[in-house]
Amino acid sequence: MLYSAYELAYAAVAPARIAAGFGARFWRSSLNPVADTWQARSVAAAFDVFENMTRRYPKPEWGIDHTTVNGASVPLTIETAAQKDFCTLLHFKRDEKTLAKARGSDKPDPRVLIIAPLSGHYATLLRGTVEAMLPGHDVYITDWADARDVPVNRGRFDLNDYIDYLIGFMRTIGEGAAAGRAHAMAVCQPGPALLAAASVMAEDDDPARPASMTIMGSPIDTRRSPTVPNVLSQERPYEWFERNMIYTVPAPYAGLMRRVYPGFVQLYSFLSMNSDRHLNAHYDYFQHLVEGDGDNADRHRAFYDEYLSVLDMTEEFYLQTIREVFQEHSLAEGKFMHRGSRVKPEAIRDIALLTVEGENDDISGIGQTQAAHDLCVNIPEGMQKDYVQPGVGHYGVFNGSRWRKEIQPTVAKFIAAHDGKRAASTRKMAAE
Repeated sequence: MLYSAYELAYAAVAPARIAAGFGARFWRSSLNPVADTWQARSVAAAFDVFENMTRRYPKPEWGIDHTTVNGASVPLTIETAAQKDFCTLLHFKRDEKTLAKARGSDKPDPRVLIIAPLSGHYATLLRGTVEAMLPGHDVYITDWADARDVPVNRGRFDLNDYIDYLIGFMRTIGEGAAAGRAHAMAVCQPGPALLAAASVMAEDDDPARPASMTIMGSPIDTRRSPTVPNVLSQERPYEWFERNMIYTVPAPYAGLMRRVYPGFVQLYSFLSMNSDRHLNAHYDYFQHLVEGDGDNADRHRAFYDEYLSVLDMTEEFYLQTIREVFQEHSLAEGKFMHRGSRVKPEAIRDIALLTVEGENDDISGIGQTQAAHDLCVNIPEGMQKDYVQPGVGHYGVFNGSRWRKEIQPTVAKFIAAHDGKRAASTRKMAAE
């Protein structure tokens, strides 16, 4: 019922939202003789804020059509490398001739699979992550689908399916003997899934297993430095999440009757955690509009166009994640099962491991990501690194100036150090 009520409320406010849009344009019109007065700017700003707070935020565009290499602009196209019901594997394909000319070499760059979180926002939230990786890497990313747009006849999608998708995508990218094995980077939520996928591939001696995995701000073991979301997951019983967080997709969406954790419910949780900050941001936006500060107003709109764009997750994926990752800590306890077999991080011997955490992360506390090292006991010491970035919170781990200037160079250096390593040599190292 909540989902239907939400849709009805959105439809009910539509006339007021449309009127507000017309009102803002009227009070700013060059034909309006009082348009430059403080009163007119205030009314227009108020209409603008109302319109922005009540409109629908669609999936954002990537807006990336080139990268810069050695000062030269290299055009790129975003192509579909693989298509599944609940995810599309995107490839940011750079123009090879322009790239080789800019670099003075046609040596292939390391291939990197960036695993975007499936936790409410679209993969475009990692736009800054992708942009920083593009100059020196052949980048792929998981673009997760909005569950409300997937018809129920396409079946279910849970955490085990998520792991299978990652394994399949690594195989799609391919081992490529000449270029060396690819690398994987999990940003936030998918850390446990990447660790599980790498464990399964390592145990199977899969030739497409990654050469390295970078896990950033991720809930590998949420018992370490628990944050507010971690405590909430522990305090509430599993049945509470079933009763209060899962709703049925209404018409006219393609996923009609699918049971989901709605994006708007997740968004309310995001906003309530820092309500004062968001209220102040919108008040500042109002002031910027009144003052004619277009640059700051544009930055506000750009941020919230992304932040308020959310997607639904399937019931089974959300609830299994709550149970396995946040309540039972199955992977950290060595009890996580995938397709009937126990996942064994100790099977990983030749996949390098880098963990990255933010000093002020209020989503995944210090130590939660580092726990991966304690699980991967057979990775040689020289193939492991832990990095804590001072002065950044959760989003600063993968976006912003600290990411571009300090974290990304650390990640790139780690990938380069372990690119092209062959399994035989690393196993020999481990044996020694």
